[in-house]
Amino acid sequence: MSTPLFRRDPYLRRAEAQVVAHTPEGGIVLDTSLFYPTGGGQPGDNGVLRWDDHSLTIATAIKGEGEAIILVPAEPRALPPVGTSVEQALDWDRRYGHMRMHTGLHLLSVVVPFGVTGGSIGAERGRLDFDMADAPEDRDALQANLNALVTADHAVSEEWITSEELDANPGMVKTLSVQPPRGAGRIRLVRIGTGTDTIDLQPCGGTHVDRTGEIGPLRIGKIEKKGRMNRRIYLHLEA
Repeated sequence: MSTPLFRRDPYLRRAEAQVVAHTPEGGIVLDTSLFYPTGGGQPGDNGVLRWDDHSLTIATAIKGEGEAIILVPAEPRALPPVGTSVEQALDWDRRYGHMRMHTGLHLLSVVVPFGVTGGSIGAERGRLDFDMADAPEDRDALQANLNALVTADHAVSEEWITSEELDANPGMVKTLSVQPPRGAGRIRLVRIGTGTDTIDLQPCGGTHVDRTGEIGPLRIGKIEKKGRMNRRIYLHLEA
């Protein structure tokens, strides 16, 4: 098991950890992980591990067996031995871009109120695919509504519910092709806004900013037809 430090504090950039295992493919498992593993359309984090006089560049992180998070080196190198204490350091600019974009895509799902059939998150550009026959008629109005939610500086928070509670509220799930993981018996929700001013509440395991104002200006990019009932909308961070 790798305790997910990014869940406790997504703004944490450096942390100590201990190597608990190596994988046959040359990956590293730590007892605690700053690195978010690829999932939910969000790429795995990259960065560096340091120990003694050594360093190792980490290209990405992926999910392993159970709760393990596997760090994938950028190139074949000698790994820190099991039991070694290491310092983890994120590529913070990339991670923070993912946090801003991921939260921005949640807002996009608010202003485009259709089921989501897919998505992808980048540090500067992301996209969502919507179950909709026609493209939005007024791109400028869509972008203005989106940026109004950003500048309103809504709080972003998390909470947890049981699988049974989610089953009783199926409307929370906006994704049509992927269902939230249920193996642990608890499901994480991300809420944008508070109380009666909540504008979005949906299951999500990704990293997010604390307030929508951190996202900065957003631009609606290309809108593509990807099928009879599928429109792909690209979103760009402008700053």
